[in-house]
Amino acid sequence: MTPPATALRNYDAVELRRLDLAHHLPAQADYGEIRDLGGSRIITRAEGCKFWDVDGKSYLDGMAGLWCVGIGYGRKELAEVAYEQMLELPYYNSFFKTATAPAVRLAAKIASITGGELQHVFFNSSGSEAVDTMFRMVRHYWAVQGQPYKNIFIARRNGYHGSTVAGASLGGMSAMHAIGSLPIPGIEHVIQPYAFNEGFGEDEEAFAARCAQEVEDRILKVGPQNVAAFVGEPIQGAGGVIIPPKGYWQRIEAICRKYNVLLVADEVICGFGRTGQWFGHNTFGFTPDIITTAKQLSSGYAPISATIASRAIVEVLREKGGDFVHGYTYSGHPMCCAVAERNLEIIEREDLVTRTREVTGPYLANALQRLADHELVGQVRSKGLLGAVEIVSEPGTNHRFGGKEGKAGPIVRDACIANGLMVRGIRDSVVMCPPLTISTDEIDFMVDKIEKSLNQVLPKLRAL
Repeated sequence: MTPPATALRNYDAVELRRLDLAHHLPAQADYGEIRDLGGSRIITRAEGCKFWDVDGKSYLDGMAGLWCVGIGYGRKELAEVAYEQMLELPYYNSFFKTATAPAVRLAAKIASITGGELQHVFFNSSGSEAVDTMFRMVRHYWAVQGQPYKNIFIARRNGYHGSTVAGASLGGMSAMHAIGSLPIPGIEHVIQPYAFNEGFGEDEEAFAARCAQEVEDRILKVGPQNVAAFVGEPIQGAGGVIIPPKGYWQRIEAICRKYNVLLVADEVICGFGRTGQWFGHNTFGFTPDIITTAKQLSSGYAPISATIASRAIVEVLREKGGDFVHGYTYSGHPMCCAVAERNLEIIEREDLVTRTREVTGPYLANALQRLADHELVGQVRSKGLLGAVEIVSEPGTNHRFGGKEGKAGPIVRDACIANGLMVRGIRDSVVMCPPLTISTDEIDFMVDKIEKSLNQVLPKLRAL
Protein backbone atom coordinates (compact mmCIF):
# COMPACT_ATOMS: atom_id res chain seq x y z
CA MET A 1 0.00 0.00 0.00
CA THR A 2 1.40 3.39 -0.96
CA PRO A 3 1.43 5.89 1.91
CA PRO A 4 -0.64 9.05 1.41
CA ALA A 5 1.09 11.87 -0.42
CA THR A 6 0.37 14.30 2.42
CA ALA A 7 2.47 12.11 4.73
CA LEU A 8 5.58 12.02 2.52
CA ARG A 9 8.14 14.33 4.09
CA ASN A 10 11.84 14.53 3.55
CA TYR A 11 12.99 13.54 7.03
CA ASP A 12 16.71 13.46 7.83
CA ALA A 13 17.09 10.07 9.53
CA VAL A 14 20.57 10.75 10.87
CA GLU A 15 19.57 14.06 12.40
CA LEU A 16 16.40 12.66 13.93
CA ARG A 17 18.35 9.87 15.62
CA ARG A 18 20.91 12.37 16.89
CA LEU A 19 18.16 14.53 18.38
CA ASP A 20 16.45 11.44 19.81
CA LEU A 21 19.58 10.45 21.72
CA ALA A 22 20.33 14.02 22.73
CA HIS A 23 16.91 14.96 24.08
CA HIS A 24 14.11 12.38 23.87
CA LEU A 25 13.33 9.81 26.57
CA PRO A 26 10.99 7.15 25.13
CA ALA A 27 8.49 5.26 27.28
CA GLN A 28 9.30 1.96 29.00
CA ALA A 29 12.80 1.74 27.53
CA ASP A 30 16.31 0.76 28.56
CA TYR A 31 18.03 4.05 27.81
CA GLY A 32 21.44 2.40 27.67
CA GLU A 33 20.15 -0.03 25.06
CA ILE A 34 18.64 2.82 23.01
CA ARG A 35 22.02 4.56 23.14
CA ASP A 36 23.88 1.44 22.04
CA LEU A 37 21.44 0.93 19.15
CA GLY A 38 22.11 4.45 17.94
CA GLY A 39 18.63 5.77 18.65
CA SER A 40 15.01 4.71 18.55
CA ARG A 41 13.10 3.17 15.67
CA ILE A 42 11.51 6.35 14.30
CA ILE A 43 8.07 5.99 12.71
CA THR A 44 7.07 8.60 10.17
CA ARG A 45 3.80 7.61 8.51
CA ALA A 46 1.02 5.03 8.49
CA GLU A 47 -2.00 3.95 6.45
CA GLY A 48 -4.54 1.19 7.00
CA CYS A 49 -2.81 -1.55 9.00
CA LYS A 50 0.74 -0.62 7.97
CA PHE A 51 3.32 1.92 9.06
CA TRP A 52 6.71 3.04 7.78
CA ASP A 53 9.89 4.02 9.58
CA VAL A 54 12.21 6.88 8.71
CA ASP A 55 14.32 4.55 6.55
CA GLY A 56 11.32 3.63 4.40
CA LYS A 57 10.86 0.11 5.80
CA SER A 58 7.22 -0.98 6.05
CA TYR A 59 5.63 -3.07 8.79
CA LEU A 60 2.26 -4.70 9.28
CA ASP A 61 1.11 -3.35 12.62
CA GLY A 62 0.20 -6.45 14.55
CA MET A 63 -0.18 -4.37 17.72
CA ALA A 64 -2.57 -1.61 16.54
CA GLY A 65 -0.03 0.91 17.78
CA LEU A 66 -0.25 0.14 21.48
CA TRP A 67 -3.43 -1.97 21.53
CA CYS A 68 -5.42 1.03 20.34
CA VAL A 69 -5.71 1.86 16.61
CA GLY A 70 -8.98 0.02 16.08
CA ILE A 71 -10.10 1.70 12.85
CA GLY A 72 -6.64 1.69 11.27
CA TYR A 73 -4.45 4.59 10.24
CA GLY A 74 -5.04 7.45 7.82
CA ARG A 75 -8.68 8.27 8.57
CA LYS A 76 -9.06 11.74 7.07
CA GLU A 77 -12.50 11.97 8.62
CA LEU A 78 -11.01 12.16 12.12
CA ALA A 79 -8.51 14.82 11.07
CA GLU A 80 -11.35 16.92 9.71
CA VAL A 81 -13.39 16.53 12.90
CA ALA A 82 -10.38 17.60 14.98
CA TYR A 83 -9.80 20.62 12.73
CA GLU A 84 -13.41 21.75 12.87
CA GLN A 85 -13.60 21.40 16.64
CA MET A 86 -10.34 23.25 17.20
CA LEU A 87 -11.64 26.16 15.16
CA GLU A 88 -14.89 26.28 17.12
CA LEU A 89 -13.55 25.56 20.62
CA PRO A 90 -10.01 24.19 20.89
CA TYR A 91 -10.10 23.86 24.67
CA TYR A 92 -12.06 24.46 27.79
CA ASN A 93 -11.90 22.70 31.14
CA SER A 94 -14.52 20.72 33.02
CA PHE A 95 -13.88 22.35 36.40
CA PHE A 96 -16.09 24.96 38.09
CA LYS A 97 -19.44 23.47 37.08
CA THR A 98 -18.71 23.65 33.35
CA ALA A 99 -18.82 21.24 30.43
CA THR A 100 -18.39 21.38 26.66
CA ALA A 101 -20.77 20.11 24.02
CA PRO A 102 -18.39 17.40 22.69
CA ALA A 103 -17.85 16.00 26.20
CA VAL A 104 -21.57 15.85 26.90
CA ARG A 105 -22.31 14.22 23.55
CA LEU A 106 -19.52 11.66 23.94
CA ALA A 107 -20.64 10.75 27.46
CA ALA A 108 -24.14 10.10 26.13
CA LYS A 109 -22.73 8.07 23.23
CA ILE A 110 -20.66 5.90 25.56
CA ALA A 111 -23.62 5.39 27.89
CA SER A 112 -25.73 4.22 24.95
CA ILE A 113 -23.08 1.60 24.15
CA THR A 114 -22.45 0.39 27.69
CA GLY A 115 -26.18 0.24 28.44
CA GLY A 116 -27.60 -1.11 31.68
CA GLU A 117 -26.44 0.60 34.86
CA LEU A 118 -23.12 1.96 33.51
CA GLN A 119 -24.42 5.42 32.63
CA HIS A 120 -21.99 7.98 34.09
CA VAL A 121 -18.69 8.97 32.46
CA PHE A 122 -15.64 10.80 33.85
CA PHE A 123 -13.10 11.77 31.18
CA ASN A 124 -9.31 11.61 31.49
CA SER A 125 -6.39 11.61 29.05
CA SER A 126 -5.01 8.08 29.43
CA GLY A 127 -5.82 4.63 30.69
CA SER A 128 -3.55 5.21 33.67
CA GLU A 129 -5.53 8.31 34.59
CA ALA A 130 -8.79 6.41 34.17
CA VAL A 131 -7.52 3.88 36.71
CA ASP A 132 -6.45 6.64 39.12
CA THR A 133 -9.91 8.18 38.83
CA MET A 134 -11.49 4.82 39.58
CA PHE A 135 -9.17 4.32 42.55
CA ARG A 136 -10.12 7.61 44.19
CA MET A 137 -13.80 7.29 43.27
CA VAL A 138 -14.07 3.87 44.88
CA ARG A 139 -12.41 4.96 48.12
CA HIS A 140 -14.51 8.12 48.20
CA TYR A 141 -17.68 6.09 47.60
CA TRP A 142 -17.08 3.97 50.68
CA ALA A 143 -15.78 6.85 52.82
CA VAL A 144 -18.87 9.03 52.35
CA GLN A 145 -20.97 6.08 53.53
CA GLY A 146 -19.08 6.05 56.81
CA GLN A 147 -16.69 3.24 55.83
CA PRO A 148 -13.30 4.92 55.21
CA TYR A 149 -11.59 1.72 56.36
CA LYS A 150 -13.11 -0.14 53.40
CA ASN A 151 -10.19 0.87 51.19
CA ILE A 152 -8.27 -2.27 50.21
CA PHE A 153 -8.12 -3.28 46.56
CA ILE A 154 -7.57 -6.84 45.38
CA ALA A 155 -5.88 -7.26 42.00
CA ARG A 156 -3.90 -9.97 40.21
CA ARG A 157 -0.22 -10.74 39.95
CA ASN A 158 1.01 -9.87 36.48
CA GLY A 159 -2.02 -7.67 35.86
CA TYR A 160 -1.46 -4.30 34.22
CA HIS A 161 -3.33 -1.14 35.18
CA GLY A 162 -1.07 1.66 33.97
CA SER A 163 2.11 3.47 34.90
CA THR A 164 1.04 6.02 37.50
CA VAL A 165 1.83 5.28 41.13
CA ALA A 166 -1.69 4.00 41.81
CA GLY A 167 -1.98 2.16 38.49
CA ALA A 168 1.41 0.48 38.73
CA SER A 169 0.64 -0.49 42.33
CA LEU A 170 -2.67 -2.07 41.34
CA GLY A 171 -0.85 -3.87 38.57
CA GLY A 172 1.01 -6.96 39.65
CA MET A 173 4.23 -6.62 37.68
CA SER A 174 7.36 -6.94 39.79
CA ALA A 175 9.51 -4.97 37.32
CA MET A 176 7.21 -1.98 37.70
CA HIS A 177 7.08 -2.32 41.46
CA ALA A 178 10.87 -2.18 41.58
CA ILE A 179 10.80 1.41 40.29
CA GLY A 180 9.50 3.79 42.94
CA SER A 181 9.23 1.35 45.85
CA LEU A 182 5.77 0.09 44.93
CA PRO A 183 3.12 -1.04 45.55
CA ILE A 184 1.58 1.55 47.83
CA PRO A 185 -0.28 0.25 50.90
CA GLY A 186 -3.82 -1.06 50.62
CA ILE A 187 -3.38 -3.37 47.63
CA GLU A 188 -3.42 -7.16 47.75
CA HIS A 189 -2.35 -9.35 44.82
CA VAL A 190 -3.69 -12.83 44.10
CA ILE A 191 -3.14 -15.52 41.47
CA GLN A 192 -3.70 -14.64 37.83
CA PRO A 193 -5.95 -16.96 35.78
CA TYR A 194 -3.01 -18.02 33.58
CA ALA A 195 -3.63 -21.71 33.05
CA PHE A 196 -0.59 -22.36 30.83
CA ASN A 197 1.79 -21.23 33.58
CA GLU A 198 -0.08 -21.66 36.85
CA GLY A 199 -2.50 -24.46 36.08
CA PHE A 200 -0.72 -26.48 33.40
CA GLY A 201 -2.56 -29.75 32.84
CA GLU A 202 -5.22 -28.86 35.41
CA ASP A 203 -8.93 -29.25 34.65
CA GLU A 204 -10.24 -25.88 33.40
CA GLU A 205 -13.15 -25.71 35.82
CA ALA A 206 -10.95 -26.75 38.74
CA PHE A 207 -8.40 -24.08 37.85
CA ALA A 208 -11.12 -21.41 37.60
CA ALA A 209 -12.42 -22.48 41.01
CA ARG A 210 -8.92 -22.40 42.53
CA CYS A 211 -8.24 -18.88 41.21
CA ALA A 212 -11.57 -17.60 42.50
CA GLN A 213 -11.08 -19.30 45.85
CA GLU A 214 -7.84 -17.40 46.33
CA VAL A 215 -9.77 -14.15 45.89
CA GLU A 216 -12.33 -15.21 48.49
CA ASP A 217 -9.61 -16.38 50.86
CA ARG A 218 -7.84 -13.03 50.59
CA ILE A 219 -11.06 -11.12 51.25
CA LEU A 220 -11.62 -13.18 54.36
CA LYS A 221 -8.00 -12.78 55.45
CA VAL A 222 -8.02 -8.96 55.36
CA GLY A 223 -11.69 -8.74 56.36
CA PRO A 224 -14.63 -8.11 54.00
CA GLN A 225 -15.36 -4.90 55.90
CA ASN A 226 -11.98 -3.59 54.70
CA VAL A 227 -12.14 -4.55 51.00
CA ALA A 228 -13.28 -1.84 48.59
CA ALA A 229 -13.00 -3.52 45.19
CA PHE A 230 -11.65 -6.31 43.05
CA VAL A 231 -9.95 -5.02 39.89
CA GLY A 232 -9.09 -7.06 36.81
CA GLU A 233 -8.76 -6.96 33.06
CA PRO A 234 -11.28 -9.25 31.30
CA ILE A 235 -8.25 -10.48 29.32
CA GLN A 236 -4.81 -9.56 30.65
CA GLY A 237 -3.32 -7.77 27.67
CA ALA A 238 0.10 -6.53 28.68
CA GLY A 239 0.43 -9.60 30.87
CA GLY A 240 0.58 -11.74 27.73
CA VAL A 241 -2.99 -12.01 26.36
CA ILE A 242 -4.05 -14.24 29.23
CA ILE A 243 -7.56 -15.51 28.59
CA PRO A 244 -9.27 -16.68 31.80
CA PRO A 245 -10.78 -20.16 32.04
CA LYS A 246 -14.50 -20.67 31.51
CA GLY A 247 -16.55 -19.65 34.53
CA TYR A 248 -13.79 -17.58 36.15
CA TRP A 249 -15.55 -14.23 35.91
CA GLN A 250 -18.90 -15.58 37.06
CA ARG A 251 -17.19 -16.94 40.18
CA ILE A 252 -15.40 -13.63 40.81
CA GLU A 253 -18.64 -11.67 40.44
CA ALA A 254 -20.46 -13.97 42.86
CA ILE A 255 -17.72 -13.52 45.46
CA CYS A 256 -17.81 -9.73 45.10
CA ARG A 257 -21.59 -9.65 45.57
CA LYS A 258 -21.36 -12.03 48.55
CA TYR A 259 -18.97 -9.76 50.44
CA ASN A 260 -20.23 -6.33 49.25
CA VAL A 261 -17.08 -5.64 47.24
CA LEU A 262 -17.20 -3.49 44.10
CA LEU A 263 -16.25 -5.23 40.85
CA VAL A 264 -14.08 -3.18 38.49
CA ALA A 265 -13.31 -4.24 34.92
CA ASP A 266 -10.23 -2.60 33.44
CA GLU A 267 -11.37 -2.45 29.81
CA VAL A 268 -8.53 -0.22 28.58
CA ILE A 269 -7.43 -2.89 26.08
CA CYS A 270 -10.57 -5.00 25.74
CA GLY A 271 -13.02 -2.14 25.35
CA PHE A 272 -14.78 -0.94 22.19
CA GLY A 273 -14.79 -4.11 20.14
CA ARG A 274 -11.47 -5.83 20.67
CA THR A 275 -12.93 -9.12 21.95
CA GLY A 276 -15.78 -9.33 19.44
CA GLN A 277 -18.26 -7.60 21.75
CA TRP A 278 -18.30 -3.94 22.72
CA PHE A 279 -16.58 -4.81 26.00
CA GLY A 280 -14.72 -7.70 27.52
CA HIS A 281 -17.26 -8.05 30.31
CA ASN A 282 -19.91 -8.62 27.62
CA THR A 283 -17.74 -11.37 26.13
CA PHE A 284 -17.29 -13.14 29.47
CA GLY A 285 -20.79 -12.50 30.79
CA PHE A 286 -20.32 -10.52 34.01
CA THR A 287 -21.56 -7.13 35.22
CA PRO A 288 -19.03 -4.70 36.70
CA ASP A 289 -19.79 -1.66 38.86
CA ILE A 290 -17.12 0.47 37.19
CA ILE A 291 -15.13 0.10 33.99
CA THR A 292 -12.02 1.95 32.89
CA THR A 293 -11.52 2.55 29.17
CA ALA A 294 -9.12 4.28 26.80
CA LYS A 295 -7.16 3.18 23.68
CA GLN A 296 -9.86 2.21 21.13
CA LEU A 297 -12.13 4.95 22.48
CA SER A 298 -10.37 7.24 19.99
CA SER A 299 -8.33 4.58 18.15
CA GLY A 300 -5.30 6.46 19.44
CA TYR A 301 -6.03 9.50 17.27
CA ALA A 302 -6.41 11.67 20.38
CA PRO A 303 -5.40 11.13 24.03
CA ILE A 304 -8.61 10.37 25.91
CA SER A 305 -9.95 7.84 28.40
CA ALA A 306 -13.12 7.31 30.37
CA THR A 307 -14.00 5.97 33.79
CA ILE A 308 -17.59 4.72 33.62
CA ALA A 309 -19.55 4.25 36.84
CA SER A 310 -22.91 2.71 37.66
CA ARG A 311 -26.01 4.66 38.57
CA ALA A 312 -25.87 3.27 42.12
CA ILE A 313 -22.36 4.61 42.73
CA VAL A 314 -23.13 8.04 41.29
CA GLU A 315 -26.36 8.29 43.29
CA VAL A 316 -24.35 7.87 46.50
CA LEU A 317 -21.85 10.49 45.35
CA ARG A 318 -24.66 12.90 44.51
CA GLU A 319 -26.44 12.46 47.83
CA LYS A 320 -23.49 12.18 50.21
CA GLY A 321 -20.26 12.86 48.34
CA GLY A 322 -19.96 16.63 48.30
CA ASP A 323 -17.10 17.84 46.10
CA PHE A 324 -15.25 15.06 44.28
CA VAL A 325 -11.97 16.95 44.42
CA HIS A 326 -10.39 15.20 41.48
CA GLY A 327 -9.81 15.95 37.82
CA TYR A 328 -7.31 16.84 35.15
CA THR A 329 -6.62 19.88 33.01
CA TYR A 330 -7.61 17.94 29.92
CA SER A 331 -10.61 16.04 31.32
CA GLY A 332 -13.26 16.20 28.61
CA HIS A 333 -10.96 18.00 26.15
CA PRO A 334 -13.38 19.10 23.38
CA MET A 335 -11.19 18.14 20.43
CA CYS A 336 -10.40 14.72 21.90
CA CYS A 337 -14.08 14.12 22.65
CA ALA A 338 -15.13 15.08 19.14
CA VAL A 339 -12.58 12.71 17.64
CA ALA A 340 -13.59 9.88 19.98
CA GLU A 341 -17.28 10.32 19.16
CA ARG A 342 -16.59 10.08 15.43
CA ASN A 343 -14.32 7.08 15.99
CA LEU A 344 -17.17 5.25 17.74
CA GLU A 345 -19.49 6.19 14.88
CA ILE A 346 -17.03 4.64 12.41
CA ILE A 347 -16.84 1.44 14.46
CA GLU A 348 -20.63 1.28 14.36
CA ARG A 349 -20.99 2.29 10.71
CA GLU A 350 -18.52 -0.31 9.51
CA ASP A 351 -19.87 -2.90 11.96
CA LEU A 352 -16.35 -3.69 13.14
CA VAL A 353 -17.50 -5.34 16.37
CA THR A 354 -19.61 -7.90 14.51
CA ARG A 355 -16.86 -8.36 11.92
CA THR A 356 -14.37 -9.10 14.70
CA ARG A 357 -16.71 -11.57 16.35
CA GLU A 358 -17.89 -13.39 13.22
CA VAL A 359 -15.15 -12.99 10.60
CA THR A 360 -11.66 -11.85 11.54
CA GLY A 361 -11.60 -13.18 15.11
CA PRO A 362 -12.46 -16.75 14.06
CA TYR A 363 -10.12 -16.41 11.09
CA LEU A 364 -7.23 -15.43 13.39
CA ALA A 365 -8.01 -18.36 15.69
CA ASN A 366 -7.92 -20.79 12.76
CA ALA A 367 -4.79 -19.23 11.28
CA LEU A 368 -2.92 -19.52 14.57
CA GLN A 369 -3.69 -23.23 14.62
CA ARG A 370 -1.16 -23.57 11.79
CA LEU A 371 1.49 -22.86 14.42
CA ALA A 372 0.14 -25.18 17.09
CA ASP A 373 2.29 -28.14 16.02
CA HIS A 374 5.51 -26.16 15.60
CA GLU A 375 8.27 -27.57 17.78
CA LEU A 376 8.71 -24.22 19.54
CA VAL A 377 5.02 -23.64 20.29
CA GLY A 378 3.39 -24.80 23.50
CA GLN A 379 0.05 -23.07 22.97
CA VAL A 380 -1.78 -20.69 20.67
CA ARG A 381 -4.75 -18.76 22.04
CA SER A 382 -6.96 -15.91 20.96
CA LYS A 383 -10.21 -14.13 21.66
CA GLY A 384 -11.52 -11.73 19.05
CA LEU A 385 -8.48 -9.90 17.72
CA LEU A 386 -6.22 -10.56 20.69
CA GLY A 387 -3.82 -13.46 20.23
CA ALA A 388 -0.71 -15.09 21.67
CA VAL A 389 1.79 -17.80 20.79
CA GLU A 390 3.59 -19.43 23.74
CA ILE A 391 7.23 -20.40 23.09
CA VAL A 392 8.49 -23.54 24.83
CA SER A 393 11.69 -25.54 24.74
CA GLU A 394 9.94 -28.90 24.63
CA PRO A 395 6.65 -29.71 22.85
CA GLY A 396 3.79 -30.74 25.10
CA THR A 397 5.24 -28.93 28.12
CA ASN A 398 5.51 -25.41 29.47
CA HIS A 399 9.29 -25.66 29.86
CA ARG A 400 11.23 -22.52 28.96
CA PHE A 401 14.48 -21.96 27.12
CA GLY A 402 17.44 -21.38 29.40
CA GLY A 403 15.41 -22.73 32.29
CA LYS A 404 13.89 -19.30 32.90
CA GLU A 405 10.82 -17.57 31.58
CA GLY A 406 11.43 -14.54 29.39
CA LYS A 407 14.44 -15.46 27.28
CA ALA A 408 12.69 -16.63 24.10
CA GLY A 409 9.93 -14.07 23.63
CA PRO A 410 12.15 -11.06 22.87
CA ILE A 411 14.23 -13.09 20.42
CA VAL A 412 11.19 -14.17 18.40
CA ARG A 413 9.75 -10.66 18.60
CA ASP A 414 12.91 -9.09 17.18
CA ALA A 415 12.90 -11.58 14.30
CA CYS A 416 9.27 -10.74 13.53
CA ILE A 417 10.03 -7.02 13.47
CA ALA A 418 13.01 -7.60 11.20
CA ASN A 419 10.64 -9.52 8.91
CA GLY A 420 8.21 -6.59 8.71
CA LEU A 421 5.71 -7.54 11.42
CA MET A 422 5.28 -5.52 14.61
CA VAL A 423 4.35 -7.74 17.54
CA ARG A 424 5.29 -7.79 21.21
CA GLY A 425 7.30 -10.35 23.10
CA ILE A 426 5.92 -10.63 26.62
CA ARG A 427 8.07 -13.02 28.60
CA ASP A 428 7.83 -16.11 26.31
CA SER A 429 4.65 -15.15 24.49
CA VAL A 430 4.50 -13.46 21.12
CA VAL A 431 1.33 -11.40 21.32
CA MET A 432 -0.74 -9.61 18.70
CA CYS A 433 -3.55 -7.08 18.65
CA PRO A 434 -4.05 -5.85 15.06
CA PRO A 435 -6.48 -3.11 13.99
CA LEU A 436 -10.12 -4.19 13.79
CA THR A 437 -9.92 -3.35 10.08
CA ILE A 438 -7.32 -6.04 9.34
CA SER A 439 -8.06 -8.22 6.31
CA THR A 440 -7.88 -12.01 6.22
CA ASP A 441 -4.92 -11.72 3.83
CA GLU A 442 -3.13 -9.56 6.37
CA ILE A 443 -3.88 -12.08 9.11
CA ASP A 444 -2.27 -14.76 6.93
CA PHE A 445 0.73 -12.47 6.41
CA MET A 446 1.01 -11.99 10.18
CA VAL A 447 0.93 -15.71 10.96
CA ASP A 448 3.31 -16.51 8.09
CA LYS A 449 5.83 -14.00 9.44
CA ILE A 450 5.60 -15.48 12.93
CA GLU A 451 6.22 -18.95 11.52
CA LYS A 452 9.15 -17.70 9.44
CA SER A 453 10.63 -16.01 12.49
CA LEU A 454 10.25 -19.11 14.65
CA ASN A 455 12.14 -21.12 12.06
CA GLN A 456 14.88 -18.51 11.81
CA VAL A 457 15.56 -18.29 15.55
CA LEU A 458 15.37 -22.02 16.27
CA PRO A 459 19.17 -22.52 16.30
CA LYS A 460 19.67 -19.47 18.53
CA LEU A 461 17.06 -20.68 21.02
CA ARG A 462 18.49 -24.18 21.09
CA ALA A 463 21.85 -22.65 22.01
CA LEU A 464 20.48 -20.90 25.12
